[in-house]
Amino acid sequence: MPKKGKRLQDAEKRIDPFQYYEPREALGLVKELAGASFDETVEVAVKLGVNPRHADQQVRSAVVLPHGTGKDTTVLVFAQGDKAKEAEEAGADYVGGEELASKIQEGWLDFDMAIATPDMMSVVGKLGKVLGPRGLMPNPKSGTVTNELDRSVKEAKAGKVEFRTDKSGNVHVPLGKTSFELDKLEDNFNAVMEAIVNSRPSGARGQYIRKVAVSSTMGPGIKVSPQKASSVAAG
Repeated sequence: MPKKGKRLQDAEKRIDPFQYYEPREALGLVKELAGASFDETVEVAVKLGVNPRHADQQVRSAVVLPHGTGKDTTVLVFAQGDKAKEAEEAGADYVGGEELASKIQEGWLDFDMAIATPDMMSVVGKLGKVLGPRGLMPNPKSGTVTNELDRSVKEAKAGKVEFRTDKSGNVHVPLGKTSFELDKLEDNFNAVMEAIVNSRPSGARGQYIRKVAVSSTMGPGIKVSPQKASSVAAG
């Protein structure tokens, strides 16, 4: 394992590794301990009580963060005709069909989210091996295969983020930047947790939210009480 830097070691000394913090307190510590020379991304990691290898235990959805992600989202839309015009007017950065698919197959991936109308999935389907591993493949469950392009593009630009379980049943979702006010980070955290709780699959058994931690790009992970995280999601 790579050796930890002195700044990270010093930050870890200010955290009780055995304590489960309240969500707001944990986010405050993330802000307090952020010491990089750039505006770090704040992320929540959630361990779920699911086995993603089973179809009825997979978790995949999306949420619009109330205060955005703190970065501009580059949106690509696969559409044609009137729907292409709708996407352009909504603010999509790239709109097209076969020509965009060809560029992507050649290695071009200069976008953060891809949206497609249902009739374009015959074109998009060929890109599964390229877009899938990068979490960019349009999918009905996350609302990125849709005819409602005006709403979908505007939501993406406003801070919509997708999430899905990895092979170990973990979900990682950005919450914003360390420069955000604590109230805004807390609002985004609550929105993400509510979306994850509401996405509980039918096959999940027992405790659903197992572990929760928040961190910044260069900072240590800070444990959050799973019960508290679930309760704020329930309102």
